[in-house]
Amino acid sequence: MAPTRDDVLAALGCIALPNGGDLVSADLVRALDISPAGAVRFVIEAAPEIAPRLAPVRDAAEAAVARLDGVTAVSVVLTADRPAPATKEPVRIGRHPTPAGGGPQAIPGIARLIPVGSGKGGVGKSTVAANLAVALARTGLRVGLLDADIYGPSQPRMMGVSKRPASPDGQTIEPLHAHGVTLMSIGLMLKEDEPVIWRGPMLMGALQQLLGQVAWGELDALLIDLPPGTGDIQLTLCQRYRVTGAIVVSTPQDIALLDASKAIGAFERLNTPILGLIENMAAYVCPSCGHEAHLFGRGGVRAEAARRGVPFLGEIPLSLEIRESGDAGQPIAAGTGPMAEAYAALAARLVGDVFNATGTAPAQTP
Repeated sequence: MAPTRDDVLAALGCIALPNGGDLVSADLVRALDISPAGAVRFVIEAAPEIAPRLAPVRDAAEAAVARLDGVTAVSVVLTADRPAPATKEPVRIGRHPTPAGGGPQAIPGIARLIPVGSGKGGVGKSTVAANLAVALARTGLRVGLLDADIYGPSQPRMMGVSKRPASPDGQTIEPLHAHGVTLMSIGLMLKEDEPVIWRGPMLMGALQQLLGQVAWGELDALLIDLPPGTGDIQLTLCQRYRVTGAIVVSTPQDIALLDASKAIGAFERLNTPILGLIENMAAYVCPSCGHEAHLFGRGGVRAEAARRGVPFLGEIPLSLEIRESGDAGQPIAAGTGPMAEAYAALAARLVGDVFNATGTAPAQTP
């Protein structure tokens, strides 16, 4: 039997780099492909300044994968990123938006824009957005994740990235990549503890830059982690851009559902379809005795979805593993086990209800 993707990545995660870390944690593995017959192919893509020193790493990676059960052949290509020319001034995020005309616009190369929202903070929206993006990417889709929570960006920490994005011309921003997802956040442009103190127009301008100046490439879907509530970011996104539909996250608690209902109503007023509701922190299973407790209530989001006639995508348990993996920059959906399977089920439901309904062909530039 051919090895799984996780088997190969586990082997590559043991290959140390000259400057520290390993091939997987440094996100150098690209285009991993495993044939049913056990032939494994992948690319090691490194920065130009270190690529010449990675020939031994390539050989070690090839040998490590060849030792896996079920592997019949290994092909490894070592390549270098295109260097970004130095610019006199870095890209500056945060400006007044430019005028829009002609109705909502598509973003070239992005087939689907899917905001992930909530009526209030603290319901795990960003955690769900990060793990859902990873789970979708593991189905083979080309997925991007935009952290549009300008005041409280958390995706860099959750996705385990901290490198400042490069700009080849002082205008275009090169996104980062982690766990198979193309990622951009204003948090990558700032120091971790640096606050953003902007009025509404600056927020709208920042969103416009993050969508329009980032070199997203060809994506089947771009998930957008929205700030909580129904403010400027939500208005700008749904009025200026061609949004496929929104996902709303809530706990089953009555107070959270009141605010989630407002978020759903705001999307509906903005003529944005609701792709589905997700119940987060649905239940807690004691790791010692197996007792299941519903700390925030039970079934409230499912009932709200039924009341409004919108899809219910599924439940995510309250789990210490999910919190710890997010803090460590290793989304739980990138691994194995019950929590990863819960996110895989969400992704499968979304693919079945949305992507298959609109076609899964590669993203096309409009």
